[in-house]
Amino acid sequence: MKTGLRIILLLVFALIGYGSYLNSDETGSGEKFIGIGVMLFAFILLPLFIYYRYRNKDLRNYSLKDFANPPDKKKED
Repeated sequence: MKTGLRIILLLVFALIGYGSYLNSDETGSGEKFIGIGVMLFAFILLPLFIYYRYRNKDLRNYSLKDFANPPDKKKED
């Protein structure tokens, strides 16, 4: 999955770079490539990255459910 994320990231950079290159010409037809790159980043790459990073973690440690009354952490000997 790590290599897949890297490939998608390179594809996003390539699309945005190619779109910027096309926008520098007189035609200005690079907006669709930039848009596809941004959409790919936002709707494909970010959710896959978040899933990859948090798939085996206990997310209860990150919740603010008991923020007002935190449990006492006592050392057990």
